[in-house]
Amino acid sequence: IRAEDGRRVERVDISAFIDNLPHGRDTAAFCTDDASGSTSQAANIVEAIEAGATTLLLDEDTCATNFMVRDARMQALVAKENEPITPFLDRVRELYDTAGVSTVLVMGGCGDYFDVADTVFQMNRYAPSDATEAARRVAQSHPTGRRAEAAPTLKRRRYRIPDASTLDPSRGHRDARIDADGVDVLRFGNHTIDLHHIDQLVDRLQTLAIGQVLVLARNRWMKSKPDVNALLDHIESTLDETGLGVLDPWENPGTHPGCFARPRRFEIVAALNRLRTLRVEVK
Repeated sequence: IRAEDGRRVERVDISAFIDNLPHGRDTAAFCTDDASGSTSQAANIVEAIEAGATTLLLDEDTCATNFMVRDARMQALVAKENEPITPFLDRVRELYDTAGVSTVLVMGGCGDYFDVADTVFQMNRYAPSDATEAARRVAQSHPTGRRAEAAPTLKRRRYRIPDASTLDPSRGHRDARIDADGVDVLRFGNHTIDLHHIDQLVDRLQTLAIGQVLVLARNRWMKSKPDVNALLDHIESTLDETGLGVLDPWENPGTHPGCFARPRRFEIVAALNRLRTLRVEVK
């Protein structure tokens, strides 16, 4: 999970983290073609949980600072009613307690997370040691003075249903033309899907497979209108049963089923969510 300035977001409920935007903008079905660092990070979290993630991995170096924490001084200067962001610090425990979603966070600049952490490891010359008890003593002896801002509680999950007609893999005379420029760029028909921030992709053949999976999903399941999680279940069960041979390589000269590497559901949905033509219905 990271901040991702400029990504498109399609009707994602980020209201647990960002609400009360200027001009009454709706964050329960938030849309933008150019997300900020904080809104993109909120969307990335919600989308990951929607796809079935039970653990989130975050590194402060690639996170939006204002999304991660508001310290006591900033709270004193900017009243909560004038601040649309509920920091991740005030949601991270609730995500585990109510949704069963754990978080592993690499943090070197904000000890406020000591107050909510179950376990703290300290790195010393690249070697980890358990510093949980020491961190708790520090938290007790050096109170932050900040106030928790998590209100109201997390809402019931909303279901997004992708519209098959908004996925068009055709190009020229071909019904589907899929290609990958390295690991990070997927060519889906006439559209380009930017995957530069999907760090867990490691091979171009995964990216190529994602494009073919999206074509398969569009043609086989989307017309019955499953929500995102159910769609991913269909995809995974099919790949488990049949392998990558179910992907059609014939529209891409020089490829065959052996030219694919399997992505996880999280990389597949990351590409779907970053397709700028995607439209969804929310229930």
